[in-house]
Amino acid sequence: MGVPLHQQFSVGMYVLRQHLKGVKRYPLVLMLEPLFRCNLACAGCGKIDYPDEILNQRISVADALAAAEECGAPVVSIAGGEPLLHREIDQITKGLVAQKRFVYLCTNALLMEKKIDLFEPSRYFTWSIHLDGSKAEHDKSVCQDGVYERAVEAIRMVKGRGFRVNINCTLFDGVPADTVARFFDEAMEIGIDGITVSPGYAYERAPDQAHFLNRRKTKQLFRDVFKQGNGAKKWSFGQSPLFLDFLAGNQTYHCTPWGNPTRNIFGWQRPCYLLGEGYARSFRELMEETDWDAYGTGNYEKCADCMVHSGYEATAVRDAVSHPLKALGVAMRGVDTTKPMAPEIPLAAQRPAEYVFSAHVQNALAKLHHAKAPAQAD
Repeated sequence: MGVPLHQQFSVGMYVLRQHLKGVKRYPLVLMLEPLFRCNLACAGCGKIDYPDEILNQRISVADALAAAEECGAPVVSIAGGEPLLHREIDQITKGLVAQKRFVYLCTNALLMEKKIDLFEPSRYFTWSIHLDGSKAEHDKSVCQDGVYERAVEAIRMVKGRGFRVNINCTLFDGVPADTVARFFDEAMEIGIDGITVSPGYAYERAPDQAHFLNRRKTKQLFRDVFKQGNGAKKWSFGQSPLFLDFLAGNQTYHCTPWGNPTRNIFGWQRPCYLLGEGYARSFRELMEETDWDAYGTGNYEKCADCMVHSGYEATAVRDAVSHPLKALGVAMRGVDTTKPMAPEIPLAAQRPAEYVFSAHVQNALAKLHHAKAPAQAD
């Protein structure tokens, strides 16, 4: 089972409480990025070209745990960068588990053998290992040979030690559906507990802009993949059935960017994990002062092709709580890969893209230089 029953129950009760209280916007998963530094340079990554002064920054243990308390999301996904490069990542993880949050530690697995003794199995802790396909596809995606084999070795190692292990898989344009289906078969045979899958998002600063999927291609690809897996029932996914149904074009969902708020070295990122168009000093400021209606497919050009889990998983979960029989039906029958696709969101009224990322980087650098100046003067 991709998501353990106790986690499903706990998160479901959390969502239900928000509905009963009439809360319009609430977080589901905290996307915690304690650093941007990585030991790989993937062509599809939007984080690898920051200046060294920013790549050298870290979120402290205290700030990481305070962010989780401030946010209140029941699930925390620790991403980056490569989190295992953070010298105190074990303390951050243990602190979040002590808060009884469901923690997914995302990693490319290159440092797992070295770091594994710092971690203990827990019902609240899951390794989330990056695999974008079988050996050839994954090593091409991460721009380095041999990474797939090391990741598979790491999966077997941590499973042998009693940990839960998911893989997170990003699909890009041009990958054949049968190749993806075979990879999912291989992954399940390795012994993983679940798959988290998402179409790639075109980070504006990613070196490779040619291989991101648009929405039409995304829906057709996932239909073709799920068709080979008995409506996706053949494999274990760490995602809600309605999100998988959405990927296959069966749901017209609007993005819920506040569902997966991001806390990184700059602060609380506006509007979401994928777009950095401003930063709030607190979670409350993020929620109350962000113009949420300015973003999402149909509202903003940069969001036109996005179908990523960080924007739409929370929408699917909310829908499942509001319509449990619909969710149960998809879970029992599998994803329909033959019926007409749901209507697409019109794009005619979307506002044009604004390219403000570089200004945020320059502002961050200016603050770092200003902070260093008094110390140097002393």
